[in-house]
Amino acid sequence: MFCHGPDKATREADLRLDHEQATHERVLVAGQPDKSELFRRITAEDKDEVMPPSDSGRTLTKKEIEVLRHWIQQGGRYEKHWSFIAPVRGELRKVSEPARIENPIDTFVLSRLEEQQLSPSKRADKQTLLRRVTFDLTGLPPTLEELEAFLADDSEDAYERVVDRLLKSPRYGEHMARYWLDTARYADTNGFFDDAERSMWRWRDWVIDAFNENMPFDQFTIEQLAGDLIPDATLNQKIASGFNRNHMITRETGAFEEEYRVEYVVDRVHTTATTWLGLTVACARCHDHKFDPISQKEFFSLFAFFNNVPENGVSKQSGNAVPFLHLPSEDLEQQLSQVNREIAEIEKEVTEIEPKFLEAQSNWEQFSLTHQPKLPAGKLLAHFPLDDNAANDGLLASHAEAVGNVEFEKGFLGQAAKFDGDSVLEFNEPISIDYDTPFSMSAWVKPAGGRPACILSRNDDVKKLRGFDLMIVKNKPIVHLIHQWNHNAISVTTKKGLAGQQWQHLCVTYDGSSSAAGVKIYVDGESQPLEIEFDSLSGSIQTEQPLRVGRRSTSAAFVGLIDDVRLYAEELPKEQVHELFRVQLIDGVASLPRDDRPGYAKKQLRQHFLKTPESAEFREIYEKRKRLLDRYAELKATIPSLMVMQESEQPRETFVLIRGQYDQPGEKVEAGVPAFLPPFSGALPRNRLGFAKWLVDPANPLTARVAVNRYWQQLFGTGLVKSTGDFGSQGQWPSHPQLLDWLAVEYQESGWDTKHLLKLIVMSATYQQESRITKEGWERDPENRLLARGPRFRMDAEVVRDSALAISGLLENRLGGPSVKPYQPAGLWKAVTYGGDLSYVPDYGNGLYRRSLYTFWKRQSPPPALMAFDAPTRETCTVSRPRTNTPMQALVLMNDITYVEAARVLAQQMMELPAVRPADRMVYAFRLATSRKPLDSELAVLQKTFQRQLQRFQNDEQAAVDLLSVGESERAESLDVSQHAAWTIVASMILNLNETITKN
Repeated sequence: MFCHGPDKATREADLRLDHEQATHERVLVAGQPDKSELFRRITAEDKDEVMPPSDSGRTLTKKEIEVLRHWIQQGGRYEKHWSFIAPVRGELRKVSEPARIENPIDTFVLSRLEEQQLSPSKRADKQTLLRRVTFDLTGLPPTLEELEAFLADDSEDAYERVVDRLLKSPRYGEHMARYWLDTARYADTNGFFDDAERSMWRWRDWVIDAFNENMPFDQFTIEQLAGDLIPDATLNQKIASGFNRNHMITRETGAFEEEYRVEYVVDRVHTTATTWLGLTVACARCHDHKFDPISQKEFFSLFAFFNNVPENGVSKQSGNAVPFLHLPSEDLEQQLSQVNREIAEIEKEVTEIEPKFLEAQSNWEQFSLTHQPKLPAGKLLAHFPLDDNAANDGLLASHAEAVGNVEFEKGFLGQAAKFDGDSVLEFNEPISIDYDTPFSMSAWVKPAGGRPACILSRNDDVKKLRGFDLMIVKNKPIVHLIHQWNHNAISVTTKKGLAGQQWQHLCVTYDGSSSAAGVKIYVDGESQPLEIEFDSLSGSIQTEQPLRVGRRSTSAAFVGLIDDVRLYAEELPKEQVHELFRVQLIDGVASLPRDDRPGYAKKQLRQHFLKTPESAEFREIYEKRKRLLDRYAELKATIPSLMVMQESEQPRETFVLIRGQYDQPGEKVEAGVPAFLPPFSGALPRNRLGFAKWLVDPANPLTARVAVNRYWQQLFGTGLVKSTGDFGSQGQWPSHPQLLDWLAVEYQESGWDTKHLLKLIVMSATYQQESRITKEGWERDPENRLLARGPRFRMDAEVVRDSALAISGLLENRLGGPSVKPYQPAGLWKAVTYGGDLSYVPDYGNGLYRRSLYTFWKRQSPPPALMAFDAPTRETCTVSRPRTNTPMQALVLMNDITYVEAARVLAQQMMELPAVRPADRMVYAFRLATSRKPLDSELAVLQKTFQRQLQRFQNDEQAAVDLLSVGESERAESLDVSQHAAWTIVASMILNLNETITKN
């Protein structure tokens, strides 16, 4: 189909052989191969006539030519691609050994094996079977108690009762949710630019609950794609719609709003189509799909379903982007109510004394205005009042050069410069400031946006940002002194954010020490607690770049107002900083009539008055009110939010975007589905809710097939269709087409019952086969596509880690809740993140030992130990992970803190067993890890290792102490240090076994 297929760019002779009518009209005579041009050309001997052309590198075999000849004789009729035809339950075939059949699955598998003259493997032993099914349904190993109970149970339904128990376990929902998080591209950060933290864990917990409650898959689908559109939608249904808000989001200055908004919608189309249809529809964004019958117009018809979310392409705030829900817990709501009651009580007291307070403040203001001292002079380098056409106090001769549209309007002190995000003021005068000279800078600011915004800077982009700047990032003032970013620089930020969109005075002082400790940041005259992000400045920060107000050279444009910028050639003492704020506050506010003062200005003046001796009799009650208001604000700030889907009040028009470009609209389109799939019923609403119902309609040939194929992949390592994300013409043919269809129909007719389907598969004889491979099996079917043996493959990253924690007894089994930060190497976040939270602070206590499902997932720096075992970055939808085998994986298992600590704790368990022989301790740990007893040869290796390591640690007790100091969990001090260290090495060997990290 390369030359005569759907791709216009490669099509020759305007002939499409993928269209039945065109083929019959031009090159095929039904029933008569000899009269068909198609057959003549594929059998031609002339190199100028033969097809495919001799220079194409493609040829047809004699067998393929004979197939085509026979097809033409039969009439040359076309059928749809197999996956585009609705599945039906085929008749169960007869097999020669019906005793091997446990359920219909085995009929399909066994009949295919008999066709290939292969025999299935025998049933796996009980310990292997228990371990396999426990991992497959919970993601964790069986306990020794569960193993002993199963081995002792000789009843016919012993295995079935194990399966039922596992399906009821809350661990089942966690395990199943993990696969879904890959599909949904779930993460705890936004991905783009500064990769800011977001909060989506309430949606993740909804997924866990949905699997544990066995929510029917059709309902599971509808609520995630359109829970917000369900009539009288519950809170949980709205939470479910967070599925399609898990995409990456940017808030980068200078990014085009519409460009990124379009990218978000495209991501939703791609994710939804991959997840439920198994189609690569994103290929049709820029042109008609080259292989599947999806036109560009049809792509944008799908696009229209997701195009009505009232969102910004560039987020205006850090963290979650609108639309989102606030979701306080019951305990938090009670705390908020209690503080609210206390605030109401204190407000009554304030109302009683307010008249007397206002009178005292008025008297103080009048006195201050008439007896106000002058501003601290200091060693003033430059002063920019930022008044329209105003000279800069005669200190510098020239005026600022405006780049972009800089307007002036009423500011805090007279006029102020208004910046719109595309403007900047540049001052070209030489100002001598360097890394070893003290200096200070101050300004009044009123920011209007949530993006990184620069107030004052003198940076050189070409020289790795050499220079200095004062910025607001994530609503916090941040100071950079840079020789080369970021390995030779100081970066200091306040711990507390600024107030809302109001005037505030910022001042930075620096003592010239080349140390972050020499930097202080003041807000409204008060020194702020700081966080040091970088502290390694050892070179000049001088540059020939102009001094800029309102932007760096090319980034971090300020939106809002800036007034009265000052630079001093000294480190202003805190008293002068406060006086600068106080005098300007009184100049700017107290001189205004009380009724003309902005609310925030009144608040600032009141707060300042409360620090004076004249307010002593009022101070206690107002400070108490402030404490309560601050407490209420702190509690509100802890309320988790969740991004959800929502429809705009005014539907957005959708157009075909020429070449997929956001700014090149073409033909207008309506929401719809590809023509080769079942039509969109007129009874369905033409929105996401209708689309979700169309997806799970029994007539849809793809959804059930795609879903059951992924469940099969979870259990067997490979789906019946190996190309899990592509059921189109370029995807692979199913290994067992009739079985796939039978399972798809069974899933639908069972009421989309996922637990029923999984039980059906794991109860089959096919699943229960031993995984041992024979030479013939390897030669005939190395990938086990014919299913002549049980599944065997290395477990996923999360299962490897969780298993080590479970075996050692460290695993914390609490269900749900915010993401946690287990151990990871220091400094990784600093290497990849700009302007966001650069520090990774591991949790302590139980937070270190929760299931990997709950691990904080930073897209620009995913958990490294999980990435080593092929976990995805979660930037896009992933329905199938690779499985690699690398030295890095062995290094992680031997050296990562989690695994070393797990080995230490497992060793402690071994040592605390009742008086037993050393070999018994080894057998105990080996069974925990593998569910079987070690062979004599294996036991001998462990014993030899223990003796050798014991001697080593007895000769070097400090090495033993160092080994046992790894990790945060408590260690029994009564245990012999050398023995504990030796047992830790043995435990580490057991946790490192291929068998420990492999499902077989």
